[in-house]
Amino acid sequence: MTDLVTPDVRGDEAAHPPPPSRLAHLRGDGVSLVIDTASAPGAQGASSAMPQVLFWGADLGDLDDLDPGEIVAAMSRQEAAGTLDAAWQVSLLPLEGEGWGGRPGLSAGVDGTPVHPRWASIECSTDPDGRRFSVIAEDVGNGLQLDSAVAVEAGGIVTVTHTVTRTADDASALVIEWLEATLPTPKAVDHLTTFAGRWTREKVPTTSRIPRGATTRQTRRGRGGHDAPMLSIVSIDRPRDRSGELWAVHLGWSADCTYRNDRMPDSVDVLGAGELLRTGEIALGPGESYTTPTAYFAWSGAGLDGLSERFHRFERARPNHPHSPRPLVLNTWEAVYFDHDPAFLFALTDLAATVGVERFVLDDGWFLGRRSDIRGLGDWFVDRAVWPDGLGPLADRVHERGMEFGLWFEPEMINLDSELARRHPEWLLHPRDHLPTPAHLSWRTQYVLDLAREDAYAYILGSLDALVTELGIDFIKWDHNRDLVEAVHDGRPGTHAQTRAVYRMMAELKSRHPGLEIESCSSGGARSDLGILEVADRVWASDSNDPIERQDIQRWTQLLLAPELVGGHVGPTTAHSTGRTTPLSFRLATSLMGSAGFEWNIAECTPEELEVITRWSALYKELRSVIHTGTAVHADVRDPALRVVGAVAPDRAEAVFTIASVATLEDSLPERIRLHGLDEDAIYDVRVRDEIGASRHGFATPAWLSSGTVGLTGSFLDTVGLQIPPLWPAQAIILHLTRR
Repeated sequence: MTDLVTPDVRGDEAAHPPPPSRLAHLRGDGVSLVIDTASAPGAQGASSAMPQVLFWGADLGDLDDLDPGEIVAAMSRQEAAGTLDAAWQVSLLPLEGEGWGGRPGLSAGVDGTPVHPRWASIECSTDPDGRRFSVIAEDVGNGLQLDSAVAVEAGGIVTVTHTVTRTADDASALVIEWLEATLPTPKAVDHLTTFAGRWTREKVPTTSRIPRGATTRQTRRGRGGHDAPMLSIVSIDRPRDRSGELWAVHLGWSADCTYRNDRMPDSVDVLGAGELLRTGEIALGPGESYTTPTAYFAWSGAGLDGLSERFHRFERARPNHPHSPRPLVLNTWEAVYFDHDPAFLFALTDLAATVGVERFVLDDGWFLGRRSDIRGLGDWFVDRAVWPDGLGPLADRVHERGMEFGLWFEPEMINLDSELARRHPEWLLHPRDHLPTPAHLSWRTQYVLDLAREDAYAYILGSLDALVTELGIDFIKWDHNRDLVEAVHDGRPGTHAQTRAVYRMMAELKSRHPGLEIESCSSGGARSDLGILEVADRVWASDSNDPIERQDIQRWTQLLLAPELVGGHVGPTTAHSTGRTTPLSFRLATSLMGSAGFEWNIAECTPEELEVITRWSALYKELRSVIHTGTAVHADVRDPALRVVGAVAPDRAEAVFTIASVATLEDSLPERIRLHGLDEDAIYDVRVRDEIGASRHGFATPAWLSSGTVGLTGSFLDTVGLQIPPLWPAQAIILHLTRR
């Protein structure tokens, strides 16, 4: 690592040391981050200034031939005497003491007195690859050290983490109120897009003009929540699918979060995020540290699709990313709920294998006393009253039929009506004098188990480990069906410790059982972030299997997460979550574009439906290599009823698109649909995949759709597009493109 502030002088170089580089220029995958490191340690007793991020955005190319001072001069305000005490450029950790009038990056105190850092020394270094930058800043007077790490990762994603360490020897704790990662954005940004939602309607975007001042968006549910912000996006004009500049941040954390935007009149704008801490949650004694969750920043010059491409490339480059083909799943929840009949489930296993299912998952209802959702959580033992021979015979049948065996757990939760709660009431993550919680706050009469307690942690880990070993479990559906309310661990707020314990348990299970996969399901999509995906292999996007709702839930979840990470299943004809009836073809087309499966009692299907399902299973297996490795593509369509989603293979030799309608179209002559992301000079054979059946539409059928195939150049498809028919509501066309 090379010191950027104080030259490393040795031997003969002492007489004529090379001048330090003032700028750290991090580059990678089309992104630049320029950091001014000129603030060397000040005079004795004076403070030093943290490095400042001068630019974050498109790749600037090689800056070595430019004078660093002139670069800084081109981006700075005047320095005449009498100017305002304000931060024109903001540091990596903007603070009030720097003249910053927005939300401070760090808020901390000792014995109720605020701590205002004064950095006595700052050391900066850049890795030789030019993609990683670190800062170590010492505040001797306040007894703290800050370690900051910035990196340009695969896909051009910029990661930022901070660590604060208590360096004082006295007994007074350093209480961290918040510590947040930030990066500057241009003054030209004028729109803010964030996300909200509810159960069965997650990831709903809202775009508005950026408000003036320092604003925050927070979630306080102990998990992300169905209304989790997921991303904060600032853009120049409203964001579009395929064009325009935007800057975004995602916090890789599965609990309480703060997303922030500072639009101050006297500085650059600031975008950031951090963990939301409760009062006294992080209190550091001598030598203790707190590290922030990783904040993931993404710039795009190609609209929302450019943003998702960066995130997907980053995710696919992770060493823990699932690279084996994503299996076709059948989950039993909406097939049987709590009504576990072994004979029927054995028959369902055989039928699942026949239609092409590759992973069979037994959901809630298999363990001790679990005949409804009011008891049994925590007692992870097979209920012999329902399964007299245990689950071994079912697991064996699943494996004999060539499928993986999955099992549902909710390890973080407990019912008061359970053997575990009766033995260990002290293991609950709740104030004892607040139990039992009033019925309207009890969330399915379940409570949270304090996994930050080592004894509770060891017990639950041992229970899961024993079953994975005994049954050869390949997959855990890990559920989390309630918010954390008044979470208290060891006399202080417990959400942070609980979340870290969950990450640790998932990682330890996977370490003990190589090849084991875990799905994060939190009553649907209430925990779907890059923090949980450090230890899980996919997320369940929503408890809604209504394909009308799923079209948008999947589209916006996949803005952040690659489709192979997002579970989306074919539900029953009439959706249990909405009561809406939709055609089988539409449900199949919607599930195709994610990590596909069934949440449905397929034993109720007619022979004709089973034939369609079997054909579609083969289609999914044929096309998933493109969908799960390709570049996500959408189209800016005018008609609000149309949805267009595609995946273009990395070499652009193949692509899959679905064109779907979620309501009646506005015009009897719809717009042409342009297919983007292709090789402009190549000729593509565009084939309609009708394994799910033909789409239903109005009287006009375009000639290309009647013939089922057409050959056109990528440029033609991108610029002119294909004339689609007036699709009826809940209809879809699947297109498969191959380069000649």
